[in-house]
Amino acid sequence: MNDPLTHRVDVRPDATALIDADADERWTVADLDTAVDRTAGRLAALGVRAGDRLGVVLPTGPATVRVIHAAIRLGATLVPLDPRLTPDELADRLERAEVTTLVCDASTATAAVEAADGSSSVPVVSVDGDADGGAALDARSPDPVVPHDWRRDATVVVPFTSGTTGDPKGVRLTLGNLLASAVASAFRLGLDRAETWHVALPLHHVGGFTPVFRGPLYGMTVVLRASFDADAVAADFDRYDVTATSLVPTTLSRLLDATEGSLGESLRAVLLGGAPATESLLDRSAARDVPVCPTYGMTETASQVATATPEEARAHPGTVGRPLFRTAVTVRDEAGDERPSGDPGELVVSGPTVTPGYLDGRGDAFGPDGLRTGDVGYRDDDGRLWVIGRVDDLIVTGGENVAPAEVADRLRAHPDVADAAVVGLPDEEWGERVAALVVPREGAAPSADALDAHCRTRLAGYKVPRTIRFADAIPRTDSGTVRREAVRDRLRD
Repeated sequence: MNDPLTHRVDVRPDATALIDADADERWTVADLDTAVDRTAGRLAALGVRAGDRLGVVLPTGPATVRVIHAAIRLGATLVPLDPRLTPDELADRLERAEVTTLVCDASTATAAVEAADGSSSVPVVSVDGDADGGAALDARSPDPVVPHDWRRDATVVVPFTSGTTGDPKGVRLTLGNLLASAVASAFRLGLDRAETWHVALPLHHVGGFTPVFRGPLYGMTVVLRASFDADAVAADFDRYDVTATSLVPTTLSRLLDATEGSLGESLRAVLLGGAPATESLLDRSAARDVPVCPTYGMTETASQVATATPEEARAHPGTVGRPLFRTAVTVRDEAGDERPSGDPGELVVSGPTVTPGYLDGRGDAFGPDGLRTGDVGYRDDDGRLWVIGRVDDLIVTGGENVAPAEVADRLRAHPDVADAAVVGLPDEEWGERVAALVVPREGAAPSADALDAHCRTRLAGYKVPRTIRFADAIPRTDSGTVRREAVRDRLRD
């Protein structure tokens, strides 16, 4: 299979492929194809070949989109990297991924060059001028490029996990993984080629990468914004007739705070992932006719595992819906035995979207029944999936298990609470004690005693936080996942 953009330019060359919302610039499929071919040719002139590992440390923007499609056209495996990483962190990932060339821009050049010098002198290329010690991509004359013929089992992209539960791991996602995920997502969301998908997520995460990859497959328009700003994103929804977007609960909440009424007449799917959607957030969305589709996904599964329709989300608050087409999810105990409906256990996923493995063999998550996710949840009698936390997040206090997500959800139900995160802290008497970091709503000043009283009417006594601290924000990753060690550090201070 050739790259999807090569196919799309033969089908609908005049359709709009990409919009840069920050600059209000548009590219047709033919325009984008020409730009990608030029980028691929210049990379080829610098020695990038099929089978190479092309590292990319770029912010969200059109240049990143061009490099993504250029790598696919050349047959190079893409290694997208967080542009905020330190040189030492970058060097670690370059070495582990065996990156052969690193692409940066002016904003990441200093870190890229320092990292590359510390990692077997990886060549550095800048998309917008000379990097000190690197090469300017635009200064090269393009070589002719023949679109690579990809095998379904070939690794197309190696994103790194967020590392919230240990060292970030490089995940090998094959062409087959990406295609199976695209098909399953389209089936569940009912997508067609008239879609306009808004992306304000980092493109080094699967949540940002997948719409860019799928755009030419579906024939849809991708609208990019370099970073999330609630007012700007809301304006984009109207200006560009956005039909779908990917958000995390924090960004959806900010959008609701910044706007009134609906979030755009054309919007029909808000894929909401990264963290559990609280009942209060779903209620606010339903009252505004915002079509929220809570989803559960992983880097290891090329994005979605299960997704609820807006109707399911309203009727069954807290569910992430049923597993997607050809994806199987079982709930298992510590011995690997399957649990009955309603009983929580570790979620195990199998199907064509599941990665064949980690880049360097790290981790032992793969077993005969599939990928052990490390997430705790259950299936109800109708097959809907509910995710309640992480295996290693469970708090054991006085011999009782406490799911942090349940406690955080009850805290967020308080009218003066905007956000909350719950973790376990060491306790001499109980082994662990439940502790909460709470973000008050703007203009509110809840007390620890008030929140304690609120929780005691909604939770068993052993689940009520014994330690409550306040903060301006909860430490989270780009995808919305709570950085639990950072939360513990703040609660220990």
